Amino acid sequence: MKSTAGTLALVGGGEWTDPCRAFDERLLERSGGADVVVLPTAAAFEHPERAIEHATEWFTKLGAKVQPLMVLNRRDAEADGNVRAMRSAKFVYLADGSPLHLRSVLKGSELYGAMVHAYERGGVIAASGAGATVLCDPMVDPRGGAYTVGLGLVPGLAVFPYHGTVADHLRERSIDLLASDATLLGVDEQTAMVRDSTDAWEVVGAGSVTLYRKGAKPKTFKPGSSLPV
Repeated sequence: MKSTAGTLALVGGGEWTDPCRAFDERLLERSGGADVVVLPTAAAFEHPERAIEHATEWFTKLGAKVQPLMVLNRRDAEADGNVRAMRSAKFVYLADGSPLHLRSVLKGSELYGAMVHAYERGGVIAASGAGATVLCDPMVDPRGGAYTVGLGLVPGLAVFPYHGTVADHLRERSIDLLASDATLLGVDEQTAMVRDSTDAWEVVGAGSVTLYRKGAKPKTFKPGSSLPV
C-alpha cells in the first residue's frame, strides 16, 4: 500500500476498556478533533446499539463525542448521507462482531471508498477484532482459521485477533495455511498495532503481538516495539 498521511490502529479485541485508554487518547490527538465516527456494522446481528452505547460511554470519559453511523446492511453502505459523513470523518472506529458480515457490507461499497478517502486525507481509522481482520488481505476466516479475501487496506498482512485466548486449533490452522508471501500477526486483546504516515508499525496496549512467517520461528513483540513488516 502506498504511504498516506493517515493513522491506522488494528486492535486485537477488548476495545473501549481501561488498558486501551493510552492508545485511544493518542489516536484522538492524532485525529486533531474531538469526534469519533463509530461503525457498528460487524455487530449488526448482536445489538449494534449496545456497541454505540459502550463507545459513547468510553469516549465521553476521554473528552470526545461519538457520532454513530448505523450502517447495518449494504443499502446503508450506499446511502448518500452515510457516505458524506464518512468522507469528512477525522476518526473512524470499526467495532467488533462478525467479520464476514462486515466484509459483505463494506466490500466495493461507496462507504468503504469514502473511508479510504478520509484515511488518505490524514484521518485515523481504528478497527477491533473483526474490523482488524477484515481490513487486511488475506483475511483470517473465522469459520475455521483458513484464509479468504479481505478489503485489502493492508495487503500481504493477516491479523489474528484475541491471539492469547483463542482456541489453539484455530491458531495452529492459520499458521499452517499461511502463504509464503504473507505475514500473520497474532494480536492480543486490549493491544493494538498502530501505523502512521511513516509506515512503521508500533505495538501498544496491554499485551503483545506475535509475528508468524512461513518456515520461520514466531517472534513476540511487547508494547513499545516496532514490527518488521
